Amino acid sequence: MNNLAIIPARGGSKRIPRKNIKFFLDKPIIAYSIEVALKSGLFTEVMVSTDDDEIAEIAVKYGASVPFIRSRENADDQATTIAVLKEVIATYISHNKLFEYACCIYPTAPLINSAALASGYKYLQAEKLSSVFPVVEFTYPVWRGFKLDDSNTPRLVWPQYLNSRSQDLDKVYHDAGQWYWFDPGKLDDTLFTDNSKSIILDETQVQDIDNLTDWRMAEIKFKLLNDR
Repeated sequence: MNNLAIIPARGGSKRIPRKNIKFFLDKPIIAYSIEVALKSGLFTEVMVSTDDDEIAEIAVKYGASVPFIRSRENADDQATTIAVLKEVIATYISHNKLFEYACCIYPTAPLINSAALASGYKYLQAEKLSSVFPVVEFTYPVWRGFKLDDSNTPRLVWPQYLNSRSQDLDKVYHDAGQWYWFDPGKLDDTLFTDNSKSIILDETQVQDIDNLTDWRMAEIKFKLLNDR
């Protein structure tokens, strides 16, 4: 096994300032991602890609490595995850360090389940996939979604499903936003390919964190899952 965990954590965050190192319950939120990666036993190295000295210091404190600082080009609001991953892999290659598989783990995903992480890895190997990532079902049928016009008049996006029973509508899922296992040799311009697969998580295991209300919901779910 020769696997790399990449935790991308830049310093800038507008909606929640210093989001990647803000305390989540009793420690910086990034610590949860670092610790689950280390405890999983799945990785040869757990590294944090950052442009921020304080984030780097905290990352090292909790056991991650910060072998190089992220480039300025990939440290602004326009930088994509795929660009960061490509930079990390290319930098390791330039130092003659290769990995069989890699996993991007987001720094604000404290609900990550180590068993799901391991399942994703096994799936990637067994099926020789380009990538594997977790998804969660939308809790309400998206087929009943509305758009609002300028006068706030609701218009069904898919009016053909107006009288359909909920149980007759296809289930729709969205990215859980936690981690992405991938084969570095197959890394292209997206982690979503025809050779990608997903594993399904329960909604209690997933919480997107974009604002302080999301943050509190994530803490509630964490306590629920961990009986705290």
